Amino acid sequence: MLAVSNTSPVSNLASIGRLDLLKSQFPVIWIPTGVAGELAAHPDPAAAMDIQAAIREQWIRTATPGDSRLLNVLLLDLHRGEAEAIALASEMSADMVLIDEREGRQIAIKAGLSVTGVPGVLLRAKKMGAIDAVKPEILSLRRRARFFLSASLEARVLASAGELDNDE
Repeated sequence: MLAVSNTSPVSNLASIGRLDLLKSQFPVIWIPTGVAGELAAHPDPAAAMDIQAAIREQWIRTATPGDSRLLNVLLLDLHRGEAEAIALASEMSADMVLIDEREGRQIAIKAGLSVTGVPGVLLRAKKMGAIDAVKPEILSLRRRARFFLSASLEARVLASAGELDNDE
């Protein structure tokens, strides 16, 4: 499965020591050069080391988007990393683009790309048996990576995982 990622999924999962969840789902993840630069500046030394190890092992690989017209249009509405990820995913005909931010996801979907983010990665990990529960991972993301997930989206994710209590 050909996947391209924005900064957020790699950064957030590295922050909680769970890059393995990406590796188990995507044999290779491509990141654009702008995302590589953002990841190189990760503030958590342990997370930065894990990201650099994944790049050295070449299951995270870097590429430069070539279609400057598409990239320039995307940059009108998105941050560089998101715009480059969508442009690269379009050029590579990626099976999946990993983006967490709402606006980037919406634009990627309009561009005809399949999109997932950290919550989708967690749900897939539970279905694959890589994790026992999604909720502890979300709590870790919130605490250690300052990951924001709206209450409504969190409820939908936990319901999909079969982890939503009736009194929640």
